[in-house]
Amino acid sequence: MRVLVTGGAGFIGSNLCERLLASGNEVLCMDNFYTGSKNNIKEFLDNPSFEVIRHDISVPFNIEADFIVNLACPASVPHYQKDPLKTMKDNVFGIFNVMENARRLKIPVLHTSTSEVYGSPSVHPQPENYNGNVNPVSIRSCYDEGKRAAETILFDYNRQYKTEIKVIRVFNTYGPKMLENDGRVVSNFIVQALKGEDLTVYGNGKQTRSFCYVSDLIDGIILFMNDKSGFNGPVNMGNNYEFTIEDFAKLVLSVTGSKSKLKFIDLPKDDPIQRNPDLTIAKKMLGYNPKVSIDEGLKKTAEYFKKIVKI
Repeated sequence: MRVLVTGGAGFIGSNLCERLLASGNEVLCMDNFYTGSKNNIKEFLDNPSFEVIRHDISVPFNIEADFIVNLACPASVPHYQKDPLKTMKDNVFGIFNVMENARRLKIPVLHTSTSEVYGSPSVHPQPENYNGNVNPVSIRSCYDEGKRAAETILFDYNRQYKTEIKVIRVFNTYGPKMLENDGRVVSNFIVQALKGEDLTVYGNGKQTRSFCYVSDLIDGIILFMNDKSGFNGPVNMGNNYEFTIEDFAKLVLSVTGSKSKLKFIDLPKDDPIQRNPDLTIAKKMLGYNPKVSIDEGLKKTAEYFKKIVKI
């Protein structure tokens, strides 16, 4: 199968490219390298089944493929807030461009949405039928509302043109090929711990998150790509083992053997207090079941960062 992976040089995208190539697929990696890294894909460049296309998803394109996986959008808070209008363009113009190719070719699209569509939730854990509590005019809205708009566009293409869609809502994911400066809590904590710096904890550290190792998310994406039931989603994917941020920071210190301390600073505006996926539908419809424990995943991720971080 010939698969177009938009955002293929990003953290999740490059891990997906690796899995698809290992399974014998041809992979077209489209990326503008705004947050994607050439280092993430350099090991694939000599593979005749791999092709890199430097292109911005918000600009129309024509491509030939059998399947599209859309991952193209800055996903960490500092990156998507750096140019909020660009973030919105990637989400809205980008998905129109993806869907026009899918409509023309009559091929499926798997789109990675986000747990951010739930905003600061009043329902916990978050099921897919919860419509969220999102502020449409906050500094996070370019991403939250952009992803919500993208879901609307996908389902309208499905209803209007019968284009086959598969929508995943991705919860916090971590692992090798993350950027050390992407601003995500896992990379922040591990890099700070390895450098002997204080771990920056926002607020009182009692807010909760769940963390999914990237191979478990890739397993879920592949399951959904191969699903022939007609199920469109949206479906939550992640790991539903929940931590307070303070406890998670202490676990990172334990795994890395760091003597760093915790430094508490003000909580950013509209930062969710709780975030944890209800995985009932993913398990029932796709047989999805994350396997990698948090200790194992953090050890693998710390080993990766030890190789790339200058200490």
